[in-house]
Amino acid sequence: MSSIPDDLHYTKEHEWISGIDDGLTLTVGITAYAAEALGDVVYVQVPEVGTAVSAGDAVGEVESTKSVSDIFAPVGGEIVEVNQAVVDDPSLVNSDSYGEGWLFRVRLEGDADDLLSAEEYTALTSGES
Repeated sequence: MSSIPDDLHYTKEHEWISGIDDGLTLTVGITAYAAEALGDVVYVQVPEVGTAVSAGDAVGEVESTKSVSDIFAPVGGEIVEVNQAVVDDPSLVNSDSYGEGWLFRVRLEGDADDLLSAEEYTALTSGES
């Protein structure tokens, strides 16, 4: 299994979030753990810029050769940017899930209290939670 970056936050639905400590615009992607479980990603649907989302909302899809999985908003806010590169080349989710494979950016409205630390996410994905 891939290493889990300590500087990110995570959801139980296997999204990662960066920027929690930096400001109000957060970057969201799916974890390497999820990408490995999905297999080869062949299609990514991201939310439209300007869309208002609530934490837990299904906002897009990731389709692989094995299955289709929803992408969930980890926090409430407004979608301010999407990664067109990952829409054009979905394999970026597999090859660089914590870098070029990011999915969208959201302007945080409210709190981000339900996110997991790297340690908590490691426990979740190793079956210890």
